[in-house]
Amino acid sequence: MSDSILKLSSVTKLFDSEDRQIKALNNISFEIKTGKVTGLIGPDGAGKTTLMRLVSGLLLPEQGSIEAIGIDVIESPLAVQSQLGYMPQRFGLYEDLTVQENLDLYADLQHVLPKDRRDRYDELMQMTGMAPFTKRLAGKLSGGMKQKLGLACTLLRSPKLLLLDEPTVGVDPVSRRELWEIIYQQVNEYGMSVLLSTAYMDEAERCDNVALLHEGKLLMQGNPKELSEPLRGRTYQVYVDGMGHRSLQQKLSRAEGILDALIEGEGVRIVTNDVSSADSINLPKEITQNGQVSIQPVEPHFEDAFISRLKEKEDNKQPPEELSISIKGSRDDVVIHVEDLTRKFGNFIAVNKINFSVKRGEIFGLLGANGAGKSTAFRMLCGLLPVSSGKVSVAGLNFRVAAANARRRIGYMAQKFSLYTNLSVTQNLTFFSSAYGLRGKHQKERIQWALTTFELENYKNTNAGNLPLGYKQRLSFAASLMHEPDILFLDEPTSGVDPLARREFWERTNHLAEMGVTILVTTHFMDEANYCDHLVIMESGRILASGTPLDMKNLARSEDSPDPSMEEAFIYLINHNEKKHKEVAA
Repeated sequence: MSDSILKLSSVTKLFDSEDRQIKALNNISFEIKTGKVTGLIGPDGAGKTTLMRLVSGLLLPEQGSIEAIGIDVIESPLAVQSQLGYMPQRFGLYEDLTVQENLDLYADLQHVLPKDRRDRYDELMQMTGMAPFTKRLAGKLSGGMKQKLGLACTLLRSPKLLLLDEPTVGVDPVSRRELWEIIYQQVNEYGMSVLLSTAYMDEAERCDNVALLHEGKLLMQGNPKELSEPLRGRTYQVYVDGMGHRSLQQKLSRAEGILDALIEGEGVRIVTNDVSSADSINLPKEITQNGQVSIQPVEPHFEDAFISRLKEKEDNKQPPEELSISIKGSRDDVVIHVEDLTRKFGNFIAVNKINFSVKRGEIFGLLGANGAGKSTAFRMLCGLLPVSSGKVSVAGLNFRVAAANARRRIGYMAQKFSLYTNLSVTQNLTFFSSAYGLRGKHQKERIQWALTTFELENYKNTNAGNLPLGYKQRLSFAASLMHEPDILFLDEPTSGVDPLARREFWERTNHLAEMGVTILVTTHFMDEANYCDHLVIMESGRILASGTPLDMKNLARSEDSPDPSMEEAFIYLINHNEKKHKEVAA
């Protein structure tokens, strides 16, 4: 018997898009082993979702063969579908049904016998921590709880092969860790095989095997640690006294001989083009003249291998064009002031008397687990939700009495793609620039600026709904900047996009902050919190902790964890608070 549960041989898939044909998968061949977790990674538009839909029999290839669980998928798709579980990016929960009713519906669809249901329900609800919520409407669940319910519905039949398409997008670190525990429990207890796509490279590093796709081709496959090994001798941590992280990262990312630069911990992690020593790395004078420099070798991560391989494919690509916005005022000006901000929905208090201030040119992070109240607070700050009580001042204007004037100063980028999918890129830019009051020559100049700066020229006549996710993000970002706002609200701006797109996004965002644009951001990528000057972590509608990223890490520092990451600090603070509440309740 073969030890491979999935085999693809010379698979090609084509799609017709407007006036051109797209080769979504180009002669792909690879196998995944039985009882293993295999990660499918790659930039937006690489072909990951297409591959999963082919494996599940929802699409047919133009050429090649696919065998899953010993069955020819092309000849017998229904036979394969009866033995595998597939959780797409937007799993179809019925939000007007309760958790239990969703379970019953999917049990019916998967032909789970009534006599087998109760024990399986109990096991899955216990495993996911959803047992107390079976009577709650699915639409009332937090993002993390929805993902866990979707996974439970997919696992009702205990499939031999489980396909998960970016299951942790938009999920906080605590829920993300819980989802991984569930996945590995299924692998260890039932010998289940898992193929999952992910935008998180730390998740890819947990997999037994990874396959990297790029433009429909398989670039590399293997064990993450083995694929990271060629980067040994090319990864370093750089510290410079007296220079801020963002400024240092920007300068290093453009320095000769440096392939990648990323804020990490209290310094900037770099990947050099070639194997080198710390002494042989030539840093620009603008860095070395600024203060005492320390360069220390560090272990390579799988993300280093991912970025290195993709940047080799795009070696002629120029860094993103710098944005230019003229901001008046002092860096000491308080631009956003929140005092006892409260929001109630009936008897439920979603946000409970929170207080903080944001100065001009700061990047301020609003973090929290799913359901903590950060999105509600964020929407009140943007003027999208009325305030129940308390004060919100934005650009010196009170949102309760001058919301329209305040909004003219604000750019807003929503968590979910909120542009008009049936309009072209140019039509979207025209609409939003008009909404912001731009007319005539100035409007045309700003639209051309957006197309050029965000590299959207080749897509200007493409409907927004047909764009790859990374380009949707660019378009959303461009639309939020059409009127040159001095305050920018970014709600989960990099959710679901690959590490290359995230780097590009933050390079632009950091430059805006350097020019004096005030930025308030929510994110579930805890490493991105390192870009923030200050941040607050919310839990149950209240502020759990506030300060700099270093302050957060210091709260979690211990003998067992002497140098915690931002994600480890976040999980520690959430779990410590939960433990404290349980002790009080007892």
